[in-house]
Amino acid sequence: MTTAQEGPGGVPGGTGASGAAGTASTTGTAGYQPGAAGYEQPVDYARSGASVVVGTVLAGVLMIIAGLWGFVEGLTAIVKRQFYTTVPNYTFRLSIHGWGWIHLILGIVVLAAGICVLVGMVWARVIGVALAALSALANFLFIPYYPVWALIVIALDVFIIWALVTGLQRQPG
Repeated sequence: MTTAQEGPGGVPGGTGASGAAGTASTTGTAGYQPGAAGYEQPVDYARSGASVVVGTVLAGVLMIIAGLWGFVEGLTAIVKRQFYTTVPNYTFRLSIHGWGWIHLILGIVVLAAGICVLVGMVWARVIGVALAALSALANFLFIPYYPVWALIVIALDVFIIWALVTGLQRQPG
């Protein structure tokens, strides 16, 4: 495709064939833009702002839920240590009381970031990805103490990361 047919930012804007690859016109909802090493990559122009809003709201609500779960998990470990089983010879030695404070503080921060995501703060989405990764790591290390719950929270954190990252990629503008 020649540069005369490209619109702003190298996105095709013409209605003719797109050069050597012989792809169809770009008047529909999908087009092609030059990629690395001359390969053409499909571009989806049909993404609407609604999918960004839905993904962001879903991620924010899930962050609030995960934060509440982390808070309750930590509070339980602090108040009633006997609720969790202790694991002898575990590589990451930390008392149940210590794990409780980690989950309690992380839960509060994830909850606050989830509220900020719902309010629409872009920085909260970036911080939310980091917090969800940190929460997944903390729950991975907590698996020997409460395995099913930790795996559920890890799955929730992975979904939060996916929703936040795809929402960042679909930003209109």
